[in-house]
Amino acid sequence: MQLVSTWYGVFLLDGKRVHRERRFPEDTDALLERMRLRRTGALAPEEREILAGGDSHASSASDRRFAVLGAKLSNERPSAVPLAAPPIDRLRTLVLAEGEIALREAWDPSAHIEEAVRAMSDLDRTENLLSERLESWMARDLPDVDGEGIGVPSGTGEGVPTSSGDSPPAGSVADPKLLAARGELAKAYERLSELRHSLDRAVESAAQRSLPNLSVLLGPLLAARMVAQAGGLDRLARLPASTIQVLGAEKAFFDHLRHGSRPPRHGLLFLHPSIQGATQRQRGRLARALAGKASIAARLDHGGRPVDASLDASYKRRAEEIRRAGSGKRARFNPAT
Repeated sequence: MQLVSTWYGVFLLDGKRVHRERRFPEDTDALLERMRLRRTGALAPEEREILAGGDSHASSASDRRFAVLGAKLSNERPSAVPLAAPPIDRLRTLVLAEGEIALREAWDPSAHIEEAVRAMSDLDRTENLLSERLESWMARDLPDVDGEGIGVPSGTGEGVPTSSGDSPPAGSVADPKLLAARGELAKAYERLSELRHSLDRAVESAAQRSLPNLSVLLGPLLAARMVAQAGGLDRLARLPASTIQVLGAEKAFFDHLRHGSRPPRHGLLFLHPSIQGATQRQRGRLARALAGKASIAARLDHGGRPVDASLDASYKRRAEEIRRAGSGKRARFNPAT
């Protein structure tokens, strides 16, 4: 016998004959609840009831959910139920409603922090490009020459002496409209800098509210960057500490897997003051300890828990132990002995 589950009920088929059936309620809310249970891998009450008569061991199913009831898993395509199904328009309505519910449940509020951090990176790249262009452009100004013959860029090209002492040759003075456009470009650079600082403050404030445990442990900006690198707080909370330790060092990690190079000891966690200021020998152990605490902090923040001050205190104690253990002098290797 084959166990077949549909959106409107569950059926136990003996060949092409319906041996037993349990229809889902026709109420919309009840049907949506059954669809939610199926989507999350749980069993509906009717699905549990249909095998209550002792047919579980004699039944097969392609749906892995029925394995807990004793049904044998099969790779065969489920047979068509030889009964009339409800109108397809009703299924369409249910699927759209269930899709909206699933989207609301899957939405991660940390998505705004993730996008803000990426916007900060975009602004940094744009600022660097504009800064380089402005420096290059201003360095091309025709210089003035003072009484001692030292060239000083003026940006206008006026007063530049020639060999005959007359005015500069035609075409040597920059176009005023180009100089005005360069001034507007410089103003745009200043506005981008102000926007970058404003976004920085906004991310810091948002991280302290929505990532309180990570912010206390890592600092608000580093906590936000870790969330963005992981792809959201929901995913960061599910990552093991070993993965959190190397977040941001994916390229070095895959080089290690492909070419056998040394594995990275840390990624973004290197920006933490305790690791950045440590010796090279201590950084790996510090990053491993900090990643373990960050894993716990991410899960606390994902669950909406208040700040657990013991995490930061525990990491500081562990960091001090690592520093003391690494401060002792090691015997140097003597190849003659």
